[in-house]
Amino acid sequence: SSGINAEYGLKELEKICPKEKGITSMSVKDVLQSLVDDNMVNAEKIGTSNYFWCFPSAAMLSRKRKLDQLDSEMHILKKKKDSHGAAIATAKATREGGEERDELLQQISVKEKMLEAVKNEVLKYKECDPEVLEKKKSELLVCRESINRWTDNIFSVQTWCKNKFGIDNKQMCANFSIPEDLDYIS
Repeated sequence: SSGINAEYGLKELEKICPKEKGITSMSVKDVLQSLVDDNMVNAEKIGTSNYFWCFPSAAMLSRKRKLDQLDSEMHILKKKKDSHGAAIATAKATREGGEERDELLQQISVKEKMLEAVKNEVLKYKECDPEVLEKKKSELLVCRESINRWTDNIFSVQTWCKNKFGIDNKQMCANFSIPEDLDYIS
């Protein structure tokens, strides 16, 4: 805080930075090293102490060098893009093949239509697929078990009503629209 071009020792910065910049004293050394690595702060070891400083003009020059470098890279990349675009245009214009190429493209189109027709034909026979049949058999088994379970539940309720209230099975079937020939499925 003594001036814009001041130099500081590591110990001084560990005291100043937490107060003025909110940087924890434990991370001051890491932050300084990062700034030194990015050429934003200069560092020098003098005797047993490390000193850090930065001149405003040095930071501006560093940013200007970086900007010039990026402008140069951008110019090179634009030239490459233009040359590649020209090469593509030339290749398209001079592409040979004429009739042979057209014939091959037509053959590809015919083969794609044939493939689509074969796929549609396979879909027609999908229900005969052993995997599909096996799946339907297992679903059928689950349905059969469910039907028999509900049939058993109906018989249990009929027996309970007959024992508890003396309701005849025929009367209960008529009142609740239960078919008289209701039975288990095997």
